[in-house]
Amino acid sequence: MKIALCQLNPVTGDITGNTERIKEVVTNIADQSPDLCVFPELFILGYPTLDLLEHNWFVAKSLSALDELCNFSQRYPDIGIITGIALPNHVPNGKGLFNSAALITDGNILFHQNKSLLPTYDVFDESRYFDPATEISLVEFKGEKISITICEDAWNPPDLIENPKYDFDPIEKLADKGASLLINISASPFYSGKNNKSFSLMQHHAKMHGLPLVNVNMVGANDELIFDGNSMFINSTGTLCEMLPSFKEDVRIIDTKASYPALPGVEADTIEDIYNALILGVRDYFRKCGFSKAVIGLSGGIDSSVTCAIAVAALGAENVLGVLMPSQYSSRSSVTDAEKLAKNLGIQIKTVPINPIFNSFRKSLKPAFAEQQPDVTEENIQARIRGSILMALSNKSGSLLLSTGNKSELAVGYCTLYGDMCGGLSVLSDLYKTKVYELARFVNRSKKIIPKAIIDKTPSAELRPGQKDSDALGPYNTLDEILEMLIEKNASTEEVIEQGYEPEKVKWVAQAIAKNEYKRRQASPGLKVTPKAFGSGRRFPVAARYNR
Repeated sequence: MKIALCQLNPVTGDITGNTERIKEVVTNIADQSPDLCVFPELFILGYPTLDLLEHNWFVAKSLSALDELCNFSQRYPDIGIITGIALPNHVPNGKGLFNSAALITDGNILFHQNKSLLPTYDVFDESRYFDPATEISLVEFKGEKISITICEDAWNPPDLIENPKYDFDPIEKLADKGASLLINISASPFYSGKNNKSFSLMQHHAKMHGLPLVNVNMVGANDELIFDGNSMFINSTGTLCEMLPSFKEDVRIIDTKASYPALPGVEADTIEDIYNALILGVRDYFRKCGFSKAVIGLSGGIDSSVTCAIAVAALGAENVLGVLMPSQYSSRSSVTDAEKLAKNLGIQIKTVPINPIFNSFRKSLKPAFAEQQPDVTEENIQARIRGSILMALSNKSGSLLLSTGNKSELAVGYCTLYGDMCGGLSVLSDLYKTKVYELARFVNRSKKIIPKAIIDKTPSAELRPGQKDSDALGPYNTLDEILEMLIEKNASTEEVIEQGYEPEKVKWVAQAIAKNEYKRRQASPGLKVTPKAFGSGRRFPVAARYNR
């Protein structure tokens, strides 16, 4: 069977535009006579669709688009179209919707299969919107008995998944029913380390059941989630025959009966994958939200420099404005380093000194602060002045402000609400500081973009004389190791201490994570690139008292 793997980038909620993309692709490849064109999970609606699914008008519009697609398919009666859609569940109780895959051919829905396994962990909350399938079946089409599954349905083989979340494996059930071909449509977000795991699972299904497998994954970014694509065809022996590119749209036709040379196994994700993921995340966030230009505060530090380099790669140098806001505590080298970065990237810069504004603040507040010594309050005022300047430039130009904070800072609250946390999108919020340095070195892989002085200098917020990040946080490499165990691995403080870390340091970090939840609740959306990011995938109470 000739199958077109249609790895495309939908816009969430754009039912008309997404449907037109299906029609466009089918029309463009019709002369190659594919038997099937396969599109990703919930493609017509976009993913994640979230609470749009709770609105009857939205679901009705998507069903009208499905009817439109059926009418369109009559133009190409020999081509089947598989796409993700939400279908009504006509029962008196339950959520009232299924996450479904519909097979359309010659004007009709020949078959639909509802999703069985509904993830409700990390960023997923599908049980909020959908009912699980009540039955699973095969569909006979052009001489094949096809098993159609949806994303999570393929992520529960009990002999490969440690601590399976579900009590059955849909693909195994369908293989036992006599399937001759496995097709999985997916909207599986990227995180570092996922690509290898995804391939291993798909290869396992093909080898275990001796069946060819097609997996079509969404590509693109919606809000904090980035979808990497990497759609694949694996033959009945478990050999990888075709893999579509990461982070790019592609349409490729494979023949399940043809002989293919074996492709090398999928390599573990690298810093390049994270770099490309962030570029796609920024580009799509701007495009899908209706922005074209970015504003970034340049401090001469590593975080703002890497953020700026990614913004330029995503949007073009002509669409990025860097803003220098020196104070009395800013070193001359910080200013010149930021200027060198701007020159290397080819971006426009503006300089707005904050001293006059800061002095005005201090004068106005002097009576209220009588007989009180300067402390972190004055430091935060400087950060908030900078935030106000950046937001003013954003408002005036219609540009989107990018927040530059990293995961280490957000974790322990080493950031200022309404100051450096201002912004419409946080690019590095899921990267620990040590990973930001690794990304900076990758940016400089072929030529010097980020000045060496920025990479080599001791990190500092420069909000008071002689300030260094390490004074408050200690060495970043130690902090990041502790954070990763507490956040990604859900370790207790005792478990971290058992690894040889200083007890008081571990306890301080754990307490800082907990007490700064209120800050993260007010942060801008951040691009997810690790298994556990701050945001929708990590939900902790603000008003709470606990020791971990």
